[in-house]
Amino acid sequence: MAAKRFFNDSDQDPDKPSDKRMKTNRPSFASVIGEVVMVKNLQNFLSAMEPLLKRVVSEEVERVMRQYSRNSFTRSPSLRLQAMEQSSKLQLWFSKRLSLPIFTGTRILDVDGNPVNIVLMDKSGGQLVPTSLPHALKLEIVVLDGDFPYVDSEDWTSEEFNRHVVKERSGKRPLLAGELNLIMRDGTAPTGDIEFTDNSCWIRCRKFRVAVRAALGSNQGVRIREGMTEAFVVKDHRGELYKKHHPPMLHDDVWRLEKIGKDGAFHSKLSSAGIKTVQDFLKLAAVDTLKLRKILGMGCQTKCGKSLSSTQ
Repeated sequence: MAAKRFFNDSDQDPDKPSDKRMKTNRPSFASVIGEVVMVKNLQNFLSAMEPLLKRVVSEEVERVMRQYSRNSFTRSPSLRLQAMEQSSKLQLWFSKRLSLPIFTGTRILDVDGNPVNIVLMDKSGGQLVPTSLPHALKLEIVVLDGDFPYVDSEDWTSEEFNRHVVKERSGKRPLLAGELNLIMRDGTAPTGDIEFTDNSCWIRCRKFRVAVRAALGSNQGVRIREGMTEAFVVKDHRGELYKKHHPPMLHDDVWRLEKIGKDGAFHSKLSSAGIKTVQDFLKLAAVDTLKLRKILGMGCQTKCGKSLSSTQ
């Protein structure tokens, strides 16, 4: 009797899909119609939304570009502004150098002992020529770091200049005191009483510059380059109290002479002998040199000579 042969799925052709699988994978007519309707509705929705999306994107891009332009103008000068500044031919100028040394609490004067004068110069022809504006110009006196500019050049922008303005130390008075706001008329502006309230030893280069700039809005759109003095050291006023005079005046205290320190041994001996001023010292030196040497005591030979030579 022949053995029964049982049907096995493995006997089927693997490349031929079964009816069962084909039946389960075939989408229904209703589902196909539903997908077509959904796609059609989505296309209609996108078509309706397209103008709105374009307008929103356009407005957003325009807003970002406006913000970027505003930030670029405020944070870093535009190429147009830089070109305008570099092409400026007008510059503020200190007419003379300052009288040095400068001490705190002492009026700042020029080398001739007169108030500092600021003038407006035109360098369009390659040379500095005094000029003026048809309107009054407001000026501000400020203090600059002595290291600015870092090279011997006048090619700086207003932004660079303002970054190097020095303010007072924390807890201190304003660094400059006095008449810091000036009016320039006919191309000239004399300064008033201006003095430092603090020394310059606390900044890295240990030097300041006095500088002047046009007040914001007063130049009517015309770029006027700032002016500045040479760099200098500002010393404490107490240093001036002991400063020697070269040459000393006749009415100066005798300790203004070289080798005679204030409240020192020689100063005390001379004061006890009634020699108070430089004139008293010179009279005794001319009339009775031996008496002068006796007053000063041992070791005055060289020092007396240097004191006398300082009066020349």
